[in-house]
Order: sequence, then C-alpha cells, then structure tokens
Amino acid sequence: MSTALSTMAGKLAARLGMDAGTDLMNTLKNTAFKGGNVTDEQFTALLIVANQYGLNPWTKEIYAFPDKGGIVPVVGVDGWARIINEHPQFDGMEFSYDKEEGACTCKIYRKDRKHPTIVTEYMGECKRNTQPWQSHPTRMLRHKTLIQCARLAFGFAGIFDQDEAERVIEGTTAEVHAGHESDSRRPDLIAKGESAARLGTVKYQEFWVALSAEEKQVIGAVEKRRMYDMSLAVDNAEPVNGAETEAE
Repeated sequence: MSTALSTMAGKLAARLGMDAGTDLMNTLKNTAFKGGNVTDEQFTALLIVANQYGLNPWTKEIYAFPDKGGIVPVVGVDGWARIINEHPQFDGMEFSYDKEEGACTCKIYRKDRKHPTIVTEYMGECKRNTQPWQSHPTRMLRHKTLIQCARLAFGFAGIFDQDEAERVIEGTTAEVHAGHESDSRRPDLIAKGESAARLGTVKYQEFWVALSAEEKQVIGAVEKRRMYDMSLAVDNAEPVNGAETEAE
C-alpha cells in the first residue's frame, strides 16, 4: 500500500477498532467499490471521505463507483441519516407531501438558526426508469428531498446518493444541473426567480411551484439552489451573492 493509503486505512481501522492489515483492506476494496479495478489512489480517496464524515464502509454507509481515474463517493440512506443526526446543530426535521403537485418537502431545523432550511423536490423531475423508482417512488422522493435539504442546511459536499452517482456515471447530469444554457427563456426565468428570492423563501417557493417542468429544466438545479440560498439569506437577514433585502 502507498503511504497515503496506509495512513487513511490506519485512521479508519482505529476509528472502527479494527486491524488495518492487507487482507482486511483487500476485502474492503471489494466491499466498497461497485465494479472495475481499483487503484490505491481511488481507494485512498474513498477512505478520506469516509473518515471526514465518520462513515463505515463495511456497513455500506459509504461506497464508491470508479469514474475516469477518480471516484464518485456514494453515501447510503443510513449514512445520510448518521451524518445528519450526528451534526451538533441538528434540531429535528419534518416531511410533508403534496399529492396534486407530486412533491415532497423537507424542513431541517438547526439550533443556531431562526428559520428552517426548506427544500421541495418533484416526482416529475426526479423519477427515473430504474427499479427503486418504479417499486418505491414515494420513498425515493423522500430520500432525494432529505439529501438535498441536508446539503443546504449543513453544507455537506463531495458526496452523492446512489441515484445521483448513477446519473454521473451515465453522463446524464450535466444538463440537469447546469440547465439549458442556450435556451432564450433562461435569463428571464432566472431574473424572475431572483426577484422572488429577494422576498424570501415563501415567495421563492411560490415562484418555483408555478413553473412548468420544462421551465424548471431550463433553469437547472445549480441556479435553483443558488436562488434558494438567496431567499434563505433574506429570511435570515444575511444577503448573499449581491442580493439585498428590499428597503422598508
């Protein structure tokens, strides 16, 4: 093993009360990676993320897909539950469903904030033609909503759920996340979204719900999250990205 891999393996083993022997690490490689030959560098990258978030690859809280010389770190639902519940500022969560809109909303509360972080995800945007989405669509949408809300509430970065990881490997995420940048409607849609965001999360969510599925795809997930952050900052009286609360 390389020096970096030995160091990361030692940290993981110490945290889990295990012996970081070669046989153990070889078994872990086979357990934690979904297909493909794994280099020491890829294995090291996974262990860095596992140690950073305190996750256990043996119980599938975290695993990875090899991807173009790097990895796509995947955190299972149990892993997301762990890092959310163990965050020192976590103060509970709530879910609600809107059957007419085909939407799930998650609220996460932090001890150090006056307002919850609120995220709504829509079945029409998220559902895929895969077995989990076909057999348990409502559960999958709840997982998706929880994960996106946790990212905004706690700043979790560099980790994916399995659905996202599969999209990355398939190469289907770029346009979904970036939006349809060549669409002539996009600048006006974003401008309207920013105007709503400057009035807070309630007005921004009203704006987003009123959009068609096609318009949401034109905007893209990156802009959606940026504008939501703007609206949340207004609620907390902490303007971001140049947004200012309107004068009273």
